[in-house]
Amino acid sequence: MLETTLAGIGEQFGLTVVGDGRVRITGIAALDEAGPEDLTFLFSAKYQSRLPACKAGAVVVPPKFATALTGSGLIAEQPRLAWARIATLFDVSEAWPDIHPTAQIDETAELAPGVSIGPNAVVRGGAVLGANVALGSGVVVGENVQIGDGTHIHANVVLYHQIHIGRHCIIHANAVIGADGFGFEFDPATGGLVKIPQVFGVKIGDQVELGAGTTIDRGALTDTEVGDGVKIDNQVQIGHGTKVGANTVISGATAIAGSTRIGRYCMIGGAVGIIDNLTICDRVEITAMSLVTQSIGEPGRYSSGTGLMSSRHWKRSVVVFRKLDDLYKRLRKLES
Repeated sequence: MLETTLAGIGEQFGLTVVGDGRVRITGIAALDEAGPEDLTFLFSAKYQSRLPACKAGAVVVPPKFATALTGSGLIAEQPRLAWARIATLFDVSEAWPDIHPTAQIDETAELAPGVSIGPNAVVRGGAVLGANVALGSGVVVGENVQIGDGTHIHANVVLYHQIHIGRHCIIHANAVIGADGFGFEFDPATGGLVKIPQVFGVKIGDQVELGAGTTIDRGALTDTEVGDGVKIDNQVQIGHGTKVGANTVISGATAIAGSTRIGRYCMIGGAVGIIDNLTICDRVEITAMSLVTQSIGEPGRYSSGTGLMSSRHWKRSVVVFRKLDDLYKRLRKLES
């Protein structure tokens, strides 16, 4: 268990100490659950009323709430950013082995110093693993895959052939990178579907994080690409040939069809659907459950769908939706 003081944390992260800097800190916790040796965080005004009842040893607050502190604390211009940094002190990381005897490593694979490989992992021919790469149990690294320095890949991830993963990435369990894109063409002569070979790969930039169960398909006519600093949540699907710009964030269960271009610094909410061959410019925010059916050329916040209502009102509204085209035509006729 890590033990430090409030003053020690303040000095390490450049935060101003209020009250007793000698307060002992052994962990972090939520505002309502923190104890006398915990550090907690106040992120917004709607939680300010909870401060008097808070039992934490200290609270991190923005400057405007400094006077509301009843005990010790730290002043941070961006409390959530301070949380992200301070939490690293208390993060209990998974222990990575050296190279487990059950791992299968092709003799033509190249392993830099510090590589660790877990039980039953497979590294195929021509693969190149950079310094301090870590592979969890059951990971499969395909032929000619390249993995940059310091990347950690958790259990049962599958990297198909000719995939490039950048430096200091994190790929969570059961992700599949480089499976075939969904491409078929109907053949009227046979009445069947002809598979379109997916001959290109996937390129993942540096400091990318991919969530558990996420799938990124390889390309048919161009590589699928994920830029530096992109963060992707669990169970996201990215179709073949899609390009995702640097530092974009994609929340869970989103599905992005092939050949889409997504800009930098975008924020895509959970369960968003994006159809194929669209272009989304930089700094676009798409709210959860939206369906994107056209390109977006201006930065901003976008939504689609209808708000939640009772089933009775929804059924009545559906009847009106069906009549909208007729009502529109009648209105145009009246206006003319």
